[in-house]
Amino acid sequence: MAGEDCVRKRQSGSTTTCKKPENEETQRRPESERSFQNSSNGRVDVDHVITRKMQLIAEAEQLKPAFMKEVDSHFTEFVNSLVAKSALLDSSSASLFPASCSEKEQHKARTMRAPPEHGKIFTARRSLLDELFEVSHIRTIYHMFIALLIVFILSTLLVDFIDEGRLVLGFDLLVFVFGKFPVVFCTWLCMFCATVIVPYNLYVWWAQGYCSSSHRVIRSLFYGTLFMLFQIAGLGFGPTYIALSYALPPASRFIVILEQVRLVMKAHSFIRENVPRVLSSVKDKSGTVPIPRISQYLYFLFAPTLIYRDNYPRNPMIRWGYVATKFAQVLGSLFYAYYIFVRLCIPQFHNSSQETFNLRGLVLCIFNSILPGVLILFLVFFAFLHCWLNAFAEMLRFADRMFYKDWWNSTSYANYYRTWNVVVHDWLYYYAYRDFLWFFGKKFKAAAMLSVFAVSAAVHEYVLSICFGYFYPVLFCLFMCFGMVFNFILNDRRKGPIWNVIMWTSLFLGQGVIICLYSQEWYARQYCPMENPTFLDYLKPRSWSCHMKM
Repeated sequence: MAGEDCVRKRQSGSTTTCKKPENEETQRRPESERSFQNSSNGRVDVDHVITRKMQLIAEAEQLKPAFMKEVDSHFTEFVNSLVAKSALLDSSSASLFPASCSEKEQHKARTMRAPPEHGKIFTARRSLLDELFEVSHIRTIYHMFIALLIVFILSTLLVDFIDEGRLVLGFDLLVFVFGKFPVVFCTWLCMFCATVIVPYNLYVWWAQGYCSSSHRVIRSLFYGTLFMLFQIAGLGFGPTYIALSYALPPASRFIVILEQVRLVMKAHSFIRENVPRVLSSVKDKSGTVPIPRISQYLYFLFAPTLIYRDNYPRNPMIRWGYVATKFAQVLGSLFYAYYIFVRLCIPQFHNSSQETFNLRGLVLCIFNSILPGVLILFLVFFAFLHCWLNAFAEMLRFADRMFYKDWWNSTSYANYYRTWNVVVHDWLYYYAYRDFLWFFGKKFKAAAMLSVFAVSAAVHEYVLSICFGYFYPVLFCLFMCFGMVFNFILNDRRKGPIWNVIMWTSLFLGQGVIICLYSQEWYARQYCPMENPTFLDYLKPRSWSCHMKM
């Protein structure tokens, strides 16, 4: 009403001001605004503005942790609900078809997408580091590692210039470890061609005659035996024999043996995923036999996953600039590792060969090896699990980039094993752990976990033994002894920052032990060769008794 009176007075030309509404508005204002207005008298009170701004910032900082916790809680609930609804949709997809659909159409719908409980679900998602590098604070940590590489390069160049009187730009170590590359390439080509031809054709021949066969068990045993012989003799014994007989250097052996393991796991996944489909089609009396196309199998052999699917989520285009960046980062990581060995490892272990094996020297060696060990751990993770796999995923338009999770935030070793290498973990979980439970029963979960640890430890030790040329089961003992103990002690019930600190401390010490003992053994076998070694001499660590005379 007061406002209407003011309007009428303005319209009638009255010059009487309306004090009452203005006073009411002033009374309704917050006390701080009135004090600011009264104290300013047309001038800005700078001290009051700064004080008020600091108060608002302090209040925002107090609210931020609670707000982020609330957002994280709601986001987790949302994602879990979304996954649950997706699983419900997938498991009930057959009931969505009308009753008029034919049996073949319903069977086709069932075989297009397996229920989630039967295997891994692939979805389009980015790698975690790609998302984190968009944050300037995380990107600065990446820049710090680049700066450290520059320091290593300058240190090496300056020391070589002082010692030699000139710049030494040779990379003799890289040339040595990657030597005999033509043998490596021919071996890989033979392995790959054999993996393309043998498993696929064995599966096709078995599947095409399985439905009409009157001796299905004998037929399955026959083709299964052939496949196992190929896995053991063809992919197992052949590459190992070439790596040893041709005396390939360490990095070249790593390429051959790691590809050998990868192709064995790929072939197993292809057979393991497709055989149940044939058995299901025979059980349902379907007229069609589900045989994947050779192009689908070839795509799987190159795809950065060890779990076979007929189709994967694909990106619409290839970012060739992204591919070039990832391969450049792999190359940079390779030179990074070279300078770590040249500056931090070789001088230390070359001199340690002059000393006898004793406890004090061992302790100093382990702690001096922690820094290069941790740097190499980071480089292996970044170069292979992030850069290499993302480069191939981009070239193949493979959309599911979850090759790892936030393993650095782990507060338990159980979570660390699940998140460090998701690609291998998925294979072990679905084809070792779950198949063990399916065969022996769900009561033997501890035995299943122990078997997975044993298989993983044995494969890791096999790779290192072949590549280094000697048997020294340091990694196997760390895996089976400390790894198993920490897996049960530092389990998923352990939360809080202190457990993350304990996890990192044990990880640092483990890397120091690995770098120290394997390096000592390498130099001991170089400088203390045996004339007529027996079989036990190959098993006994040479570094325990080697004392080089200079």
